[in-house]
Amino acid sequence: MNASPPPSGGPYLVTLGDVLAVMAAREPGPFSLGTNLRLGIAGAESNVAIGVSRLGGAATWIGRVGDDELGEIVLRELRAEGVTTVAVRDPAPTSLLLKERRTSTHSRTRYYRADTAGARLLADDVPEHVVAGAAVLHITGITPALGEGPAAAVTRAVDIAADAGVTISLDVNFRSLLWSEAEARAMLLPLLRRSDLVFAGPHEAALVVPGADGPEELAQGICDLGPGGAVIKLGADGAYALLDGLSHRQPALPVRVHDTVGAGDAFAAGYLAELLAGEPPERRLRTAAVLGAFAVSTAGDWEGLPRRSELELLDHHDDIVR
Repeated sequence: MNASPPPSGGPYLVTLGDVLAVMAAREPGPFSLGTNLRLGIAGAESNVAIGVSRLGGAATWIGRVGDDELGEIVLRELRAEGVTTVAVRDPAPTSLLLKERRTSTHSRTRYYRADTAGARLLADDVPEHVVAGAAVLHITGITPALGEGPAAAVTRAVDIAADAGVTISLDVNFRSLLWSEAEARAMLLPLLRRSDLVFAGPHEAALVVPGADGPEELAQGICDLGPGGAVIKLGADGAYALLDGLSHRQPALPVRVHDTVGAGDAFAAGYLAELLAGEPPERRLRTAAVLGAFAVSTAGDWEGLPRRSELELLDHHDDIVR
């Protein structure tokens, strides 16, 4: 197992999942004609870890990467962003994502995740002391969709966290390319019932609370299953949260949308960073909205996320800040 130094004291977030190497087109046009590509990394869980780290929080990522150059890039980028890594180097290749900008307004993605290192994550890859020592365990609906091994790893992490009194955060993050709604519901409902906090879009919330309508009903339905908090992400309409029985509404920040990929992860990162810092719900939701706005107004999944010193930057409406 390949590990960077653990967080040095204080509360930290731990997460686990697959990080992909990303090859993204720099200009619009079909891949078939050839195009310049930008090499990077992305993954729902690692996006959250990076977002938390950029705001001054401590974050640890657990996973598998290939014993190849792409795996080295994944680990180097995460460590450069201040994320502690607990990684197995696997003989299988690192997962890959191709992002094609077919037109200036339409993108297409292709995942190469079958038989890759990330899909071979096992329960034994999850160190008990790392999860039990965390303040927050963040999981998503993507990792258990990758196969029996990753699903077992998530379940083990939740078992450890629950026994240790660690706050469990779940982002439903449903991906129809990975599994059906019925498969997702069967796997995610037991995880949701053991979670303390749930993030979901309206469709994702309806997946686990069928029949509910509107953010208020969806959030209440989720909390009725066990969690103490539910945050319904509403895109341009902001977010609605039901936290410890109290309702909160957070408007979105007005920005020019460049790329919506990663916005949900950014939102969760902002919220969880403030949760680690002991901030009240209003501050958590405000910072979540700010990170979501940064995500949609910049390119990449996480590259444009702010440092804490930049959180007020979007309050300035001038194109140039002197």
